[in-house]
Amino acid sequence: MSTYPPLNSLRIFEAAARLESFSAAASELFVTHGAVSKQIKQLEDWLGVPLFERSGGRVRLTDAGWRYLVQVQDGLDLIANATAQLLQPNRQRRLSINSTPTFAAYWLLPRLERFRERFPDLELHLATSDRDLSRLDSPFDIAIRRGPGDWPGHIAKPFLKEWELPLCSPALLDKLPLHRPDNLTTHTLLHADTRPTAWPRWLTLAGVPELKPASSMHFDKFSLALLAAIDGLGVVLGPMPMAQALIDAGRLVSPLPTPVVTVRDYCWVAPRMSAEDATVATFCRWLESEADKAAPLPH
Repeated sequence: MSTYPPLNSLRIFEAAARLESFSAAASELFVTHGAVSKQIKQLEDWLGVPLFERSGGRVRLTDAGWRYLVQVQDGLDLIANATAQLLQPNRQRRLSINSTPTFAAYWLLPRLERFRERFPDLELHLATSDRDLSRLDSPFDIAIRRGPGDWPGHIAKPFLKEWELPLCSPALLDKLPLHRPDNLTTHTLLHADTRPTAWPRWLTLAGVPELKPASSMHFDKFSLALLAAIDGLGVVLGPMPMAQALIDAGRLVSPLPTPVVTVRDYCWVAPRMSAEDATVATFCRWLESEADKAAPLPH
């Protein structure tokens, strides 16, 4: 038996797996639903492994399907990049970066001009997402995520430490003092669904695990919770050193310097096939050098 599965089946599998829908894959590839189903079945028969669970007209990847998807996407990306370089050897190099929204807005963007000054001929494409890397709609050269994570088929390295402190607007602090952790009983706590354990963890380490705030507000994304704090709606457990620029600009203050709660480091993540690319390696080294200039973790 050949070690190469049918390439057309792989292309259809990648679309169906990425979109989690045979119908959506058929629409994207301009084929019929039946053609997609047939190609997937042929691929599963060839592999001898079920890639999808089928139930009531819906499909869901099996564990083996998820693992296979990561490797197939890497392979298809490699073929696409090799083809583009062959057809357009002198084209402008493009670097695709996928970052979490908060990191992109408050840490990466303020520094990106320094990178562009050093590499003006490099075209940057920045997308933001909180989704798992295996569920992204578009390929990337480098992703920035909090880790360590489960990223099969990728090379990853931590480059920036993060810790959390209560942050609020100066105007809010003028109205409601915040000298000790138990003063938070008079404040509104701002929560983000992407960091559900942040406040309970900090309050426990601050010695007030049962504290009841005046009220709470919840947001689906942390970037919204941070904006709410800037607008004076409450106190957010903010990330340092990312929020340092907001403190330096006077938009936020840090009234309680302790306890310092360390959380997961930020990592750059690159598909294994492109990790050794000179442009990718250059950007990763630049991220590390910028992180070295950031405020150190307090002791």
